[in-house]
Amino acid sequence: MTGTLVKGGLDLDTKLSIHIVGIGGAGMRAIGLVLATMGHSITGSDLKSSTGLDRLVAAGIKVTIGHERHNVGQIDLVARSTAVADENIEIREARDRGIPVVSRADLLSAITRIKPTVSVAGTHGKTTTSSMLAVLLAQANLNPSFIIGGEVNEIGCGALWKAESNLFVVEADESDGTFLTLDSDYGIITSIEPDHLGQYGDEANLRDAFNQFLKNIKDKAFVCFDDEGLKDLIGEPDVITYGVNPEADYSIEDYKGSRFGSSFSLNGPSDKLGNFSLATPGLYNVRNAVAALSFADYLGADINLLREGLAQFGGVARRFHYRGEKNGISFIDDYAHLPTEVSSVLQAAKEGDWGRIICVFQPHRYSRTQDFWNDFSHSFQNADVVYVTGIYSAGESPIPGVSGRLIADIVQESESGKQVVYCEHRTDLVNRIRSELTQGDLCLTLGAGDITTLPNELMSGLA
Repeated sequence: MTGTLVKGGLDLDTKLSIHIVGIGGAGMRAIGLVLATMGHSITGSDLKSSTGLDRLVAAGIKVTIGHERHNVGQIDLVARSTAVADENIEIREARDRGIPVVSRADLLSAITRIKPTVSVAGTHGKTTTSSMLAVLLAQANLNPSFIIGGEVNEIGCGALWKAESNLFVVEADESDGTFLTLDSDYGIITSIEPDHLGQYGDEANLRDAFNQFLKNIKDKAFVCFDDEGLKDLIGEPDVITYGVNPEADYSIEDYKGSRFGSSFSLNGPSDKLGNFSLATPGLYNVRNAVAALSFADYLGADINLLREGLAQFGGVARRFHYRGEKNGISFIDDYAHLPTEVSSVLQAAKEGDWGRIICVFQPHRYSRTQDFWNDFSHSFQNADVVYVTGIYSAGESPIPGVSGRLIADIVQESESGKQVVYCEHRTDLVNRIRSELTQGDLCLTLGAGDITTLPNELMSGLA
C-alpha cells in the first residue's frame, strides 16, 4: 500500500486491491472495468442488480448487492460514487479501519495521468461526442482507450483500456467538479448551459469552472462556435472552433435531416473535407460529430477512414434510441432533460415527418425543476401532444410546491392550442397514452429517470 497516495493524487503504478462502493452507476462501472483491465484487484457493491453489473461480473469483478461492513475485505483502498453518503456503512467501516477513501474524481484523475488524454466536457452532448470520438479514432487506427458515461452501441460498453494505446478519451463530468481534476492534454467543450447550480451556486461560478477547465488543457481545445455559452471562449489562443457558423475553423454546410439519419458537408481550416453521413438525426448530433471529426483531423487521421467510421456509428443508449414499433406506432427514447436538449431532440424528430409526435417528458430532480421549469415554456413547440409526468427525484427530497405541473402549466400557457396533459401517477399515464396513440404516431419519451422503461410498457399493452 505504500506509495498509493502521493502528493498530487493517487498513484496507480502499484497494483492495488480496490473496493468500489456504488459501482452500479455508468461512470463507476466504467472506471471499475478499466482498473481491472489495468491489473488491479477490484470488488464492488451496489444497492440493486443491473445488466451493467452483469458485465462487470463477466469480466471477473466480484460484485455484491447491498451494503454491509463485511463487503470491505482485505483491501488497500475504498472508492466511492458521488451518490454514496458519508454515513454509508462500508465507508464507515473503511474509515474505522484506517483504509483510505477516495472519490470518483481521484480515480479518474489518476487514470488521465497515465496516457495523453482528450477530455470531452459540456452541459449536454458530451456522452455522444466522446462515444463518436472513440469510435472514429478506432476506425482511423489510432487505438484509443476510453471511459464514457454511456453504452456505445458498437462496442457494447462504455470503457476500454489498452496498455499499448497512446490516447485516452474521457467524458469529463462537470456535475461534481470532476472535470477540473483531470490531466487534460486536449479538450472539447460542446456547450455551457445553467445546470448543477447546487454544486456551483450560480451561473457565474459554473462559467468560471469551465474557464478553468479550458486553462487546464495543455494543448488544443475544441469549442462549438454556435453555442451562446461559449462565445467568450472564441478567439482564445489554442482554441479551435466548429459549428454551422461559416467563421468556424470547421464549418458545417448543407445539413439535411431525415427520420433516422442526417448528412452534411464539412470545411476544414484549409480545405474542404467532403460529405459525411450519420445514422442519427438532428443538427445537434451533427455538431457533436464535427467536434469529434475536427479533433481527429487535427491529429492527422485519414479523413476517408473517419468518413467510414461516422457512417457506421450506431449511437449511444438512450440517445434518440429507436425502441420498436407496434400497430404502426413508433417508439423512441432519449435522455434529454434540460430545456435546450428537449427542444433539440424534438426538432430532430420533426424532421422525420411522423404523423404526430406524442412527447412524454419526465422532469428530473426537484431542485432542477425548481430552477428551470419556466425555461421549458417553448421547448415543446415541435410536439403535437405533450404528457408531463411526476418528477424523478434521483434521491432528492420533495420541495413544497414543486411538481411536474409547473412545467405542464407553463407549456400550456405558452402554447394555448396544444394538448398538454399532466399525469402524476404511472398507471394513469400508461392508460391515457395507450388510448391516445394511433397508427403513424411517434411516441417520444424524454428524461433522465425511469421513463426509459415506458416504451416497453406501452408496447406490451397494445393489442
